[in-house]
Amino acid sequence: MESIKVGTRSGFSPESKEIMSYVKLWIHAVWGTKNHERILSKDVRHKLFQHIRENAKEKQIYIDFVNGDMEHIHCLLTLNADMTIAKVIQLIKGEAAYWANKNLLLKPKLEWADEYFAVSISESMLNKVRDYIKNQEEHHKKMTFKVEYEKFIKMYGINHHG
Repeated sequence: MESIKVGTRSGFSPESKEIMSYVKLWIHAVWGTKNHERILSKDVRHKLFQHIRENAKEKQIYIDFVNGDMEHIHCLLTLNADMTIAKVIQLIKGEAAYWANKNLLLKPKLEWADEYFAVSISESMLNKVRDYIKNQEEHHKKMTFKVEYEKFIKMYGINHHG
């Protein structure tokens, strides 16, 4: 009898006859500070993004690209078979705020809004999404985060109730 394991990356093992799943789902996630507070200065963002990458790597979360502006973060990441979007976002957001506050990275303390935005991204759109994330400061000279967020919700047909 064959056993099936989901969430590993080691492939098929003829000796044990285990079938392994290979899963890579690209996610563009966006979340903001509580009450849209504009507290993420360029220096703070640089340190915060570096920490987010290091923390994610420790948790075996692959972050391809992260950037943002004064009150929000965009993150391009992949999910494996054993991960949920909610858990990954919780791990990234919660730990980043904890680390920033423990290390007195900024005043007032860093708090994230409860809500976040996340959509799947096809391989063919990766470079377009990377470019969009990379140019956040320039982009937000023309459009506020609130307008951008509502635009995403509408564009992707997301119901505000889940």
